[in-house]
Amino acid sequence: MKTDRQMKELWFKFFEKHGFKRIESYSIIPENDPTVLFTTAGMHPLVPYLLGEPHPAGNKIFDVQRCIRTSDIDDVGDDSHLTFFEMLGNWYLGSCPKQEMVKLSYEFLTSKEYLGIQNEKLAVSVFAGDETAPRDDETAQAWMDCGVKKENVYYLPKDNNWWALGGGVGPCGPDTEMFIDTGKPKCCEGCSPACDCGKYLEVWNDVFMQYKVEKAGEKAVKLPRPNIDTGMGLERAVLVLNGSKSVYDTGCLKSVIDFIESKAAVKYLENEKSKRSYRIITDHLRSALFVLGDFRGVVPSNVGQGYILRRFIRRAVNCARNIGFSTEHFQTIVDMYVDEYQDYYSDLKQNRQKVKDELSKEVEKFSKALEEGHKEFEKVLSGIEKHKAFAAQKGETVENVISGKACFRLYDTFGFPFELTKELAKERCYDVDEDGFKKAFEEHQEKSRTASAGVFKGGLADNSYQTACLHTATHLIMAGLRKLFGPQVMQKGSNITPERLRIDFNLDHKMTPEEIAEVEKYVNDAIAREIDVVCNEMSVAEAKASGAVGVFESKYGEVVKVYTVGDVSKEICGGPHAKNTKDLHHLKIVKEESSSSGIRRIKAILD
Repeated sequence: MKTDRQMKELWFKFFEKHGFKRIESYSIIPENDPTVLFTTAGMHPLVPYLLGEPHPAGNKIFDVQRCIRTSDIDDVGDDSHLTFFEMLGNWYLGSCPKQEMVKLSYEFLTSKEYLGIQNEKLAVSVFAGDETAPRDDETAQAWMDCGVKKENVYYLPKDNNWWALGGGVGPCGPDTEMFIDTGKPKCCEGCSPACDCGKYLEVWNDVFMQYKVEKAGEKAVKLPRPNIDTGMGLERAVLVLNGSKSVYDTGCLKSVIDFIESKAAVKYLENEKSKRSYRIITDHLRSALFVLGDFRGVVPSNVGQGYILRRFIRRAVNCARNIGFSTEHFQTIVDMYVDEYQDYYSDLKQNRQKVKDELSKEVEKFSKALEEGHKEFEKVLSGIEKHKAFAAQKGETVENVISGKACFRLYDTFGFPFELTKELAKERCYDVDEDGFKKAFEEHQEKSRTASAGVFKGGLADNSYQTACLHTATHLIMAGLRKLFGPQVMQKGSNITPERLRIDFNLDHKMTPEEIAEVEKYVNDAIAREIDVVCNEMSVAEAKASGAVGVFESKYGEVVKVYTVGDVSKEICGGPHAKNTKDLHHLKIVKEESSSSGIRRIKAILD
């Protein structure tokens, strides 16, 4: 029986033995990436290095990365879906030794010192080739050289064994996926790892980024600087290796489920609704912890990451209500998770009390909203009944349907979950206009830019010089803010497109026009001085001693990059930058506004 912690320690031991350098997990809040709200994959924060920027830790690295994906949030509660997960990954930067990576993968999977999977239970898939790129015989042969039987090596098409960006343009390449054969009989003559019959369960994936496509539909050409990126979803791997039915039957998730059952009025497996409620509480509180406790943590709000965080907490509160579980026990669950993860993510330990305080505030706020929502729900039904009575006088009939608009008003104004509206409506023999609600909700998402998570692009589609200049401008703005308000002012998030920058920072008041002008002048004075932007690599201790700004012990490895702009700014950073401040020309702050409680936001452009 493997636990999450054992898997992580085996991963660390294995890659350190083979000369890879461990790097710390990056923030779960992406830096300078407008394409997603959260870090969604292990490769996501490493995009600059995959594009050619040298990594301070070298060209052979590995980690465990905290991730959140919310595109399947409505599926949480089944056996496999989670919003938070950990991704084990390793990389070759600037090279693509496929045979070497296959040997490493085979050793980790089959060696008794590590996972100990029997050779005959291992199946792999490789790219079958098409008009874009040739069949990946090199990888197939590498697997067979390791001892995988020829009949257990499957050539599969692009849908199964090809990695590319959305749209198919840019860096791309074949991958090889590894599966455990469960021993179930084949579902048909053509049964393969591409089937959903359950015979083959995926545990690992190696991506060989060795090509690029210039235009959609064109043949791929070799990348001058290829990479290898691998990913193993920790919770799913533990599930597969233990032969468990559900991710909630493993590790700390199982411990939390057991704790909830010890305090709830309804048992875990009493019915499908209770099982789903238990799992949503377990998953969503863990996700909320990682968003609140991150060193770039956000707080609940109605936009962006704060909106998703609010949704996590409010769904957990509603599910607790379903099973008679007091929300006071949420604090214990936070402690259980912090105790489990603090050895790997030190910011959780540092922010334990902050997480509890913010969680309590949101729970209290929503609990009151739930009561108000119930009252409003009754008013909606009363209105429908009055309408029915009026229609009956005229010989007309009105269906027992709560409109999508009314459902969304309950959700948006009173924080009343749509699923709760559906449940209460069913109890009272009413239907709901689900399509109308979805339409109203999608319009809201578009307006507030809170789409949960799109296809991962990770900034690869845009590494322009203009973006680099805007990134440098964020450093200058932060330097100006700290000079004006004090060293306690820290960056809490940023979002950069080729057209503008957006930066969040802690401040206890709305900036006055005079303060905005002073920060703007500070930046433009630095631009006018034409200062070189200098990058130096040094240890964390040296960076601290030099006065560099950074959230230490949370994100960085032993060697970091420090970008210095004369006597104006000195920050730890891994992103692209301008060569000289003169390249920024002129900065204009176009807006200063509230982002969330205690957090202000500046939007600016370069003329």
